[in-house]
Amino acid sequence: MKEGSTEPPVRHAIPWRDPAYADMDRVLAEMTRVFDICHGCRRCFNLCNSFPRLFDLIDDSETGELDSVSTDDYKSVVDACTLCDMCFMTKCPYVPPHEFDLDFPHLMLRYRAAERRANGASFAVDQLTRTDRNGRMARHVAPLANWASRRGNAMTRPAMEAVAGVHRDAVLPKFHRRTFEKLAAQQAPEVNEGAPAHGRKALLYATCFVNYNNPRIGTAAREVLARNGVETEVLYPECCGMPQLEQGAVDDVAAKAKAVAVALDPWIERGYDIVALTPSCALMLKFEWPLLAPDDPVVKRLSGATADVAEYVVGIARDEGLAEGLSPLQGGVALHLACHARAQNMGPKAADMLRCIPDTEVTVIERCSGHGGSWGIMKENFEIGLEVGRPVARRAAESGRSYVASECPLAADHILQGVERVDGARAHERAFHPVELFARAYGIDVGRSGGQADDRPSP
Repeated sequence: MKEGSTEPPVRHAIPWRDPAYADMDRVLAEMTRVFDICHGCRRCFNLCNSFPRLFDLIDDSETGELDSVSTDDYKSVVDACTLCDMCFMTKCPYVPPHEFDLDFPHLMLRYRAAERRANGASFAVDQLTRTDRNGRMARHVAPLANWASRRGNAMTRPAMEAVAGVHRDAVLPKFHRRTFEKLAAQQAPEVNEGAPAHGRKALLYATCFVNYNNPRIGTAAREVLARNGVETEVLYPECCGMPQLEQGAVDDVAAKAKAVAVALDPWIERGYDIVALTPSCALMLKFEWPLLAPDDPVVKRLSGATADVAEYVVGIARDEGLAEGLSPLQGGVALHLACHARAQNMGPKAADMLRCIPDTEVTVIERCSGHGGSWGIMKENFEIGLEVGRPVARRAAESGRSYVASECPLAADHILQGVERVDGARAHERAFHPVELFARAYGIDVGRSGGQADDRPSP
């Protein structure tokens, strides 16, 4: 790229089928090239723990330069990366089409893919990230599963930490007996035919988290869209593969992309928009899948038809206008913008959506929560994650807002744990997804109809 170029950043397709992609010698050579550039720049020193680890390795080395750092130590830098994409999206001046051609997150992904092919996967982490299997099994014993995984359970959490490596203090998602798909099949909300956006049709891609762990988010989204005249259907073929992508299982994720795209494509042909209910899944459908399957027209068509739920509601507000009936949220909202929402390069759509609510103050927090999906619950990462997310927790606590919200449900619980560290007490009963608060502003109470986790203790 010529100096002074104003070309927008681009991302290259991921050549995971090329044998060179997983050749560890080539991977380490590319990491050496990139790390040396990062060493000379250091703009990302405060984004996450990967960069401090890299810079400490260099500064503590014999020469104070990368040439005296062993490539064996590169793994510690990779292990600290949560694939949040913020270095690529917000900091790095050397992303493509710059001639340095840096994509730090995808380089970390490449190392994990090469390591996985060479050494296999961690059994414990592999089992934890099988979200569909775990969700199908746990929903049949939801009370027992939720009791066993409850933070503070002295009978089970120390054992879980020892066997699976999950930190005993990490908040874990609850499971529901009835999935969002089943709830949606039982009752559809009445569509407001007088709303300005009446005529729109949307298929909600349920996502594994909403389907198994928090159907209230999906129910709230359906109710909000119905109030605005949108006919909705719900489908969940399988997980988007983000948990597997974090572990470098790129071939598994590519297979998921193909299967889900084929399942959703007939709905696109029938004129339905595709709406993803969590930002990580929206990011996968819109951006990561096309990089893994650049020649697949079905994956490409799905990418162009997909919107994040907040993005979709804001689109209605912009293009047709929202249905009347929104009331203020007293006390306002402290809103965390999830990294995977920011990585979609669509602007702060959750903030824009909540600002449509009259007389409601919104404090926007644009920093990483430190959770990183399955990364943040592991014993070796949990305290680091809370430290990375401390500025978010402090800002949420100091805002004094009545509601804490995040587009990422996992980040939301993590932030509340950080607020406990700041305030010394749990100041909020729970955190919300922004669309839940938007439903509340419409006077919609999803309540038990939205799917409450069964928390009754096991006999």
